[in-house]
Amino acid sequence: MLVSELKPKEEILGYLREGERIFLVSCGGCADVCEAGGEKALSSLRTVLQDAGHPCVGETVIPFLCNKVLVGLRLSRLQQKVESADAVLVASCGVGVQAVAAVLEKPVFPASNTITYGAFQGVWPSEERCARCGDCVLAYTGGICPLTACPKGLLHGPCGGSYQGECEVERGRPCAWQRIYDRLEALGRLDLFLRYKPPKDRQKERDVPLSRRKSLFWALEYVEGE
Repeated sequence: MLVSELKPKEEILGYLREGERIFLVSCGGCADVCEAGGEKALSSLRTVLQDAGHPCVGETVIPFLCNKVLVGLRLSRLQQKVESADAVLVASCGVGVQAVAAVLEKPVFPASNTITYGAFQGVWPSEERCARCGDCVLAYTGGICPLTACPKGLLHGPCGGSYQGECEVERGRPCAWQRIYDRLEALGRLDLFLRYKPPKDRQKERDVPLSRRKSLFWALEYVEGE
């Protein structure tokens, strides 16, 4: 169970170029429980985008947005609307954003920050991971998380040991920052790669105290208690 919250509207609008058409995707699982996904998130984001002059060309809620097979299947049914968009905005945890980015050749931006794993991370068979850093940077890294894809968790580019696109920590593993650069170049969004990001505020990483984990519905209790 990953707990997330919507980002400030100023940050979301900062990703976008003037007048870009947006397709909205929202998670109907964990994020919906936190009220940072589902229909409620779509309604909030739709208003923010329309007020800022960004047409919403389509939207969908997908349960278990972290499942790439399900994501690909659902989005394929909305192919025309997705293709008409300049970018995709996703309200979910970091895993969901990465899953959407993995199946689309479009800029994919996060609408949420993930703030905790909750009681248990669980076991997830796919390669996407979320570090629940509280300040998602996937908008600037092509939907590839540098905190989890890079063994060193580097946030501002490759280390000096990276060579010919290969990680120095794990031989044969593609360098996460080479992947990020290649992805942004293919999308025509290297301007995002060049944007300055201040040092991450680690105080945004929040864990739910053990005393708050009282039942299987602890996540809902946590959200209501904020």
